[in-house]
Amino acid sequence: MPRIATTLRALKHRNFRLYILGLSISMIGTWMQQVAIGWLVYKMTSSPVLLGLVAFVAQGPSFLLAPFAGELADRFDKLRIIIAAQLVMMIQAIVLGGLVLTGHVTIGWILVLSAVLGVASGFDIPARQSFLIVLVGDREDLPNAIALNSSIFNAARLVGPAIAGFAIAAIGEGPVIMLNGISYVFVLAALFALRIDPVPRPAQGAVLSRMREGFRYAWENRAIRSVLGLVAIISLLGVPFSVLLPMFANDVLHGGPRTLGVLMAATGFGALSGALFLASRSSVAGLGRVMVVCATLFGASLIGFAFATSLALALPLLTLAGFGMMAQMASSNTVLQTIVDDDKRGRVMAFYSMAFIGTAPIGSLFLGAVAGRYGPSAALTLGGASCIVGAVVFGRSLPMVREVVHPIYQRLGILPEVARGIQAATQQATPSAED
Repeated sequence: MPRIATTLRALKHRNFRLYILGLSISMIGTWMQQVAIGWLVYKMTSSPVLLGLVAFVAQGPSFLLAPFAGELADRFDKLRIIIAAQLVMMIQAIVLGGLVLTGHVTIGWILVLSAVLGVASGFDIPARQSFLIVLVGDREDLPNAIALNSSIFNAARLVGPAIAGFAIAAIGEGPVIMLNGISYVFVLAALFALRIDPVPRPAQGAVLSRMREGFRYAWENRAIRSVLGLVAIISLLGVPFSVLLPMFANDVLHGGPRTLGVLMAATGFGALSGALFLASRSSVAGLGRVMVVCATLFGASLIGFAFATSLALALPLLTLAGFGMMAQMASSNTVLQTIVDDDKRGRVMAFYSMAFIGTAPIGSLFLGAVAGRYGPSAALTLGGASCIVGAVVFGRSLPMVREVVHPIYQRLGILPEVARGIQAATQQATPSAED
């Protein structure tokens, strides 16, 4: 019971409970749509390059818009930004589902509507990431809220693709996409039901000036810079492996949409386990080591999966890959959110979304091209090896990261054991009057 209470402690906040409930339903629909679109595109074209292109236009705007969106999140009401973005994404799903149902869908329409989704996500992600501190109200429960938020995301990744695989086979891609459009009603209802106290806002400067200020702040903080670098490497060359899963399901494992759903569900199960592992931790101590180990695990699992020729081998490897990927990303998110200044949170989380979400579409294009020329196994081997190299480089920088992070934790009082350790070390290093 104490472990369960620790794992779920952020749920004591009413606003966070409402948000998580609405988001969980909507995210299941989102993953169902992602599987449906991936299967539809590959069925229409049999092209891994087009799979990568669709992923690129759906996620690419996040990279371009993130700095501006982060500044808006620091400047304006985050809740209103989130509601507006969710409304756009709901309309996008309904329009795309209607085109599929009426037989008017083309690759061109999929690309255009995927770009609309990407623009909405570009504004939504920095606002939602920086909104968690508002929902829980204090930094003490923030790491747990981040981990539970990741848990919901990955529970949906587990449930959504599994449902989608059977639903696509039974009713087709169009109804599945329409169900996603309907699912946005639940998250919008939760957002409108939140009770958020007005937040006083400091005097605002010019937008470009504040964007430059946020960039300097992130670049000059060596810990933030190192964490973002690791996230970018893994997102660029590791995370896009999911884009190639339709190709693996069809060409390597000789399956159909059910096989694709099972593969994505295995990844989701591993990612959910990784997020719950972090949620069960009572302290942020040791997250640097977690990031190194899990990035290495993710890369090694991708290399193993690249050569799997049966579901019996593929599923456990994807489960390990999902665990490593999510534990590393959620750990990075936690470290960033616990050390960043509140007035720069939106801008720093925008850089996180650029590193996490924005680089993935570039990697999708690249890995899709590599898979088209050399095969999916070569593409995933390259991605996995790159993740391992990134983990080694970040591991060598851990002493420097601790040097920057620990004084911040001491000042904020969020890691008492670190504060006591630093105080003891200072006392030992300071000569006494008798000396």
